[in-house]
Amino acid sequence: MRIVFMGTPEFSVPVLNALVGAGHEIAAVYCQPPRPAGRGKKDRPNPVHARAEALGLEVRHPVSLKGVEEQVEFAALKADVAVVVAYGLILPQAILDSPSRGCLNIHASLLPRWRGAAPIHRAIMAGDAQTGVCIMQMEAGLDTGPVLLREATDIGVEEVTAQLHDRLSAMGAALIIKALARLPDLTLEPQPSEGVTYAHKIDKAEAQIDWQRPAIEVDRKIRGLSPFPGAWCEIDGQRVKLLASRVVQGQGIPGRVQNDHLTVACGEGSVELLRLQRSGKGAQDSDIFLRGFPVAAGQDL
Repeated sequence: MRIVFMGTPEFSVPVLNALVGAGHEIAAVYCQPPRPAGRGKKDRPNPVHARAEALGLEVRHPVSLKGVEEQVEFAALKADVAVVVAYGLILPQAILDSPSRGCLNIHASLLPRWRGAAPIHRAIMAGDAQTGVCIMQMEAGLDTGPVLLREATDIGVEEVTAQLHDRLSAMGAALIIKALARLPDLTLEPQPSEGVTYAHKIDKAEAQIDWQRPAIEVDRKIRGLSPFPGAWCEIDGQRVKLLASRVVQGQGIPGRVQNDHLTVACGEGSVELLRLQRSGKGAQDSDIFLRGFPVAAGQDL
């Protein structure tokens, strides 16, 4: 098929690779414009932009698709379908209607649960046992379109967002290839009205740990916000990101370290901190972290 690909972050790159590998013709790649990054604050292309250029594909990065000129240029590509995954711009109806077979979105949840911006984070933070990927026919509403294909996967008890992100990205890449191969035969399945939840964008204000909460909630927050923005607490007056954890037995004063292995008491139960990161330092497993930054039993976080 002749495809317009629309995506921006690292999550989208395996999908672009899969489409090219399957022999589809990529008419153009749309992504977000380069943003200032690094110490020099120079414009840096996003992961999809960089990969598309490496593949020799045409890259377009308009700041909006609402203008008539952009819509005419999009229509001139005469695409069979647009494949959209974490693009970052709202598609006006003129864009949705342009490809002959419409626009297909790869969404990292089992719709209608977790429509919106942060489905992977929210699934872990809510304690969901399963999540997955849906291939959805796009319409004007936020992730409201009918589903063509879906695939579920269990969420590991110690899995963090970064790990689940990579698994779902690979699943989405494989599933869109299946969907395109079977597109004429697939049945559109309207989303049920029951079970709708919204995965609101992660706010950094959510990231501070409240040790008064039950251990199961603290653990979910740590894993769900890892690696970005990273749940955090203060240790000896320094802000430290908590990037991996597990629920363990034990009870004590909330926020107090219980032993020499960074087991911390919560409102109910305890969590063991497995991976941490000090400001300006790299992420470290807890045993290595403790060598350079000792945290004693009885210390309050």
